[in-house]
Amino acid sequence: MNAILAVFRSRTQALDCTARLQKAGMNVSAVSTPREANVGCGISVRLNESDFLRAKRIISAAGYSAFAGFLRVQRCGGSVFVRYI
Repeated sequence: MNAILAVFRSRTQALDCTARLQKAGMNVSAVSTPREANVGCGISVRLNESDFLRAKRIISAAGYSAFAGFLRVQRCGGSVFVRYI
């Protein structure tokens, strides 16, 4: 699985963001943040690469105080690679 995650330090804000992006018509879901990301609450918003720029604008406009950034997650075999973008 390759994905882009919007990472939050707050479970409440992650779930609010999921609902906000869904309302905007995006196919997103709340998922566990990979341990390799080393970020707090363990909940992120998974989104399609094609929605990245639009989601970025919406999240920025919402002003989430617990937003930690975007991660690109790539799984290869049994390994997980994460990189902030």
